Amino acid sequence: VEPLSSDATHEVVFFKRHRDDDTGQSSPGLDVLLGFPTNVRARLLATLAAVAKAPPKRFAGGGQWEAMHGDMTGYFEARVTSKTPNGKWHYRLFCLLDYDAAGKTSPLLTVIDGAAKPYRTTLPDSRYAEVRELGDEYLGRNPRPLVTEDDIRSAMGAS
Repeated sequence: VEPLSSDATHEVVFFKRHRDDDTGQSSPGLDVLLGFPTNVRARLLATLAAVAKAPPKRFAGGGQWEAMHGDMTGYFEARVTSKTPNGKWHYRLFCLLDYDAAGKTSPLLTVIDGAAKPYRTTLPDSRYAEVRELGDEYLGRNPRPLVTEDDIRSAMGAS
């Protein structure tokens, strides 16, 4: 099977852990996103939609969508900085572009995980290692383990 074209519009999806790896079948990226302030969620979702449509390799978003480097090469982050009552914060969603997902007719922009941190601070290397482990878990199964509409409805009711 030929990989899907990186020139095509991508579908935004969220990784859902497989029951063999997490009996609760959590969705780290969706869970983190739902914990962010409402205005941050809206901005990140708008960024993901714009990147997916562009498509990703053509998106010019002034720091809202960036390729990661070093140990995180192959990952991308949707980024927002926002003022909060506790000062400025950086909000990130860590994503993979997937051109080999079984049963899909468009490439995937998959949200794997996310994080928030105070402005001008760094996440520890161990946090990035956790993201890579989740990404490996996602790529290790095909068909891919993805959040469903019912999962989203359930998560929205719980948040």
